[in-house]
Amino acid sequence: MKKLISAFIGVCMMTFQTQAAEKAAVYFTRDISPEGLLKVYHQINKNIDGKVAVKWHSGEPNGPNILPIPMVKALIEDVPNSTLVETNVYYDSPRQTTEGHRETLKTNGWTFSPVDIMDEDGAVMIPIKNGLHFKEMSVGKHLLNYDSMIVLTHFKGHTMGGFGGSMKNIAIGNADGKIGKKMIHTDPGKDQWSINGKRFMENMADSAKATLDHFGEKIVYINVLRNMSVDCDCAGTSAAPVKARDIGILASTDLLAIDQASVDLVYQLPENESHDLKERIESREGLRQLSAMKELGMGTDQYDLIDLDK
Repeated sequence: MKKLISAFIGVCMMTFQTQAAEKAAVYFTRDISPEGLLKVYHQINKNIDGKVAVKWHSGEPNGPNILPIPMVKALIEDVPNSTLVETNVYYDSPRQTTEGHRETLKTNGWTFSPVDIMDEDGAVMIPIKNGLHFKEMSVGKHLLNYDSMIVLTHFKGHTMGGFGGSMKNIAIGNADGKIGKKMIHTDPGKDQWSINGKRFMENMADSAKATLDHFGEKIVYINVLRNMSVDCDCAGTSAAPVKARDIGILASTDLLAIDQASVDLVYQLPENESHDLKERIESREGLRQLSAMKELGMGTDQYDLIDLDK
């Protein structure tokens, strides 16, 4: 299996070599462990300082595919002055309220560190420079309390987005549960989930750009490619069975590059493993996430995949 994954990495490295474009560095390890996570993080942490938000997905109660607690704990312990951050959700869930969200944190074992529910005290609008549809986005008010952000993402499929990578993690995950998430998902005066397809991807890109514009160079991204169901961790125990093998951990300072590389690695898997994920991505027009980010100048889709295991 390791030889197969190495072959996939090699194909990606050759396929995305270009002479014309300046390429982003995307660091890779097959070691999905606390040690592997820290190995990739230490390649990208140059500008992470001050009060640090670690944006991750807390998951629905007893979700089978959420990130392993020891990995998240290791990162928090490694990064000085860091705090796990989340926001409440828009759909019907215990995590729709701060009280219910905190109960879910206990259920899922997120008790080793304080967790900041960033919209617990309300929301604030932050600007988007040259957005496709929005000029500002409503985010959890506590976002403004942080100097830097580490985006720690379980890469997987997603019911509406096709896939959930680093962009989705901050686009939906930093938007507050009452206003921001409604802006992304719902046309005024229409049903709760009235926006989907390409427009939904574009709205997410705008929302994520608000966070990028806010933090500037003080934001980095880690995607963990394990337990990649076609469903998000918001599906909880009802998530579809995992068919794709675990691939590894990616890290970059470039948002578009890390999500592009993650999608590319999934697409390089054998058909029997990749079929369901590819179908989920394409049926939701999820690749529009990538092209929208490119249009908004949120990184590059040209990258060097740097194998840290060699």
